[in-house]
Amino acid sequence: MEEKVQGREETMTAQRIRPADLVVHGGTVRTFDAEDTVADGLAVRDGRVVAAGAVAGHIGPDTEVLDLAGRTVLPGINDAHLHATWLGARWPHPLLGAPHEETPVVTAGDRRSAILRAGDVCASLGITSYTEPGLGPGETGCFAAEVVDEYAALHREGLLRARVTVLRLFGLLDGPSALPDFASGLATPVPAADPEWLAVTGVKIFADGIPPMRTAWTHHCYADGSHGALLVDGPDDDTRAVNLAAMITLAHEAGLVVGVHATGERSIEAALGHLREGDHLVHGDLVTPAQLRRMAGRGVGLTTQPAIATAMRPMVATALGDEVAAKAWPLRQILDAGVRLTLSSDAPVVTPDWRIHLAAAGELLGARGVTPELTARLLRCYTTEAAAQDGSATWKGSLAPGMAADFCVLADDPLGVALADLPSVAVELTVTGGRIVHKG
Repeated sequence: MEEKVQGREETMTAQRIRPADLVVHGGTVRTFDAEDTVADGLAVRDGRVVAAGAVAGHIGPDTEVLDLAGRTVLPGINDAHLHATWLGARWPHPLLGAPHEETPVVTAGDRRSAILRAGDVCASLGITSYTEPGLGPGETGCFAAEVVDEYAALHREGLLRARVTVLRLFGLLDGPSALPDFASGLATPVPAADPEWLAVTGVKIFADGIPPMRTAWTHHCYADGSHGALLVDGPDDDTRAVNLAAMITLAHEAGLVVGVHATGERSIEAALGHLREGDHLVHGDLVTPAQLRRMAGRGVGLTTQPAIATAMRPMVATALGDEVAAKAWPLRQILDAGVRLTLSSDAPVVTPDWRIHLAAAGELLGARGVTPELTARLLRCYTTEAAAQDGSATWKGSLAPGMAADFCVLADDPLGVALADLPSVAVELTVTGGRIVHKG
């Protein structure tokens, strides 16, 4: 009798559930929630996950039902540093590749075309969120302040295929910035938009350049005897460091997070004393173990790009010597230090394909064969950790009930594949906000 009553109650509960808009089932769903729950299905309603596992009761007459046929679901990939408009203008030609003339971006139509083309690329790769870093009034083309306006227009029209976080830039890309320009730039307005789709949360500051160009600020000596310098305006090193600190303070006072492009250990040191929890460094090529410990203690994150590291290490060796190059991009030490690490592409400098970056991370770490724990840790750098950097970990990044229904479907389980072989695993479906944006 008790079994019959229980069965009747379960049936009535199922009848009371409002049917899902989309159900996927029959595969492996890696939710990346706090318990690392693995389920066999996912139910989505109104752009949110309503169930992970036990999804049959969520199927109604109008529910779209997809059989995974043994495939694997991951949370949507969140690229924490991707120049999407520039990517759209150059696609399919990365900067570190064959010479290519990128499509000019001058008009609103040009900006729109570039963003939409990048949206297609991201959707095909399972990317459902990205940070567009470095848009502002001092720049033109792919980095102009008007790009933010175009994002807002595309959002209003329902045409964004990925969620966008913007870091504004009040200086020149890879170039100088001045404290007065930074202060006045902070006062310029941003367009209103749903922050779950377009969030203008912070600023990007270029502290220095990069080691191969001999513009990273470092204690090491370049072949010409120089050490690089801070890009922030000022007559000497001390004044430039003071102005960098003032910029960071102004951004904090405005309630903004700060991403500092810093590759040399001297520029990292100049910024680190003023960054706070929620801020992050970008690249960090020559970061030291002591700096990593301080970053972990202060809650300062690091965004780095493994495929750039493997491509540029020989160039760093040419600029600073083999010994320095061997210690650059210390991914193992970063992981061991407990720094909040996000992996990204910096596309179109190199490919936006996160699978290639994870393979490169495996190369940097000396991974051999199938390494499920390491692969899961690195995937979190592209999902849950990236959501935390966005300040959005409460509603995106994992596939627990209540979270945004952003996910991708892979032909194979990445935790059962060697990192070196991950680029051959196909992305077969991408869903953003419960909407299918790519189907292979």
